[in-house]
Amino acid sequence: MREEDSMLKKLQLETTAPFQGLPELVAFDEGLFEAEGLEIVWMPRGQSAPVKADRNITDWNQVSAFGSHGSSAEQGEACMYNACEWGNYRRVDDTKTASRQIGRRAIMVYGAIVVPPHSEAYTLQQLANVPVGVPYHAGTHYLAILLLEGFLPRDAIKTCLAPNGGRKRFEAIMSGDLDATTLTEPYITVAERAGCRILGAGFYHGTEVATPEVDGLTYLAFNRAVREAVARINADKPKYLQYFIDRHKDDPRVAELTVNDLRPGRLQVANPSPIPEDELRRTYEWMKSWNMLQDVSLEELVDVEAQQLAHATS
Repeated sequence: MREEDSMLKKLQLETTAPFQGLPELVAFDEGLFEAEGLEIVWMPRGQSAPVKADRNITDWNQVSAFGSHGSSAEQGEACMYNACEWGNYRRVDDTKTASRQIGRRAIMVYGAIVVPPHSEAYTLQQLANVPVGVPYHAGTHYLAILLLEGFLPRDAIKTCLAPNGGRKRFEAIMSGDLDATTLTEPYITVAERAGCRILGAGFYHGTEVATPEVDGLTYLAFNRAVREAVARINADKPKYLQYFIDRHKDDPRVAELTVNDLRPGRLQVANPSPIPEDELRRTYEWMKSWNMLQDVSLEELVDVEAQQLAHATS
């Protein structure tokens, strides 16, 4: 071991994917974390995540928020992970490890509600009382409800459990196991090429969650590396869109894609930032109104001291 390696601070992060963690992957691959004195160790997650659709499961409170994101951290095997902001509110509510959010991640995920070519639905209005398959407690679960709220009364919005992973959800709508589902890239592009229709889409934030052992200064160093990765991605999006293909190249439908098939506008990254208090409150109140949170208070959602320190300087 090199002497400089022994001086690196080790951070165990849960594994991530390009659609939700591209800046972190770039920072890791291009040595940016090491330049900030951090050794990143990737820990597997999601061993208990749902793998098939189930139309009989229609209540997200029947499903653990730690089926995928946060699963390793909750077992003491990782000290940090990122996931959608809504889902992380719920995980902070349910945690047994005193984990808290410490700031917003750098990537804005692009998600969509998609129907197969044989569907009779062409607008979100036509999904009234149609169960939309969603991965409960993952970002597109919440995005789907927010999108549907713009077109339907709450009592006409229906969901059911869909598997984690875009490939499985895409295959579920094509096989008829689901009438509609949510996807992220590259499976939105795969679905479009197969004749599927996007009925609604949008970007959403995610946050970083850390156990108490991650202090503000460590997260500040982490963010410096991520900021450099953000700059590199924004300077050459086609180069980094290749990550979306390489990650899923075991699927022939993805392997045949080129970066020219992926839309650069669907890749949006910005410097990590604190969670604005007004947005925090609105999101909290919206989730409470849907019975998505139980006992957590607004003040418990974020480690304010660590967040302030980590974003005190650029």
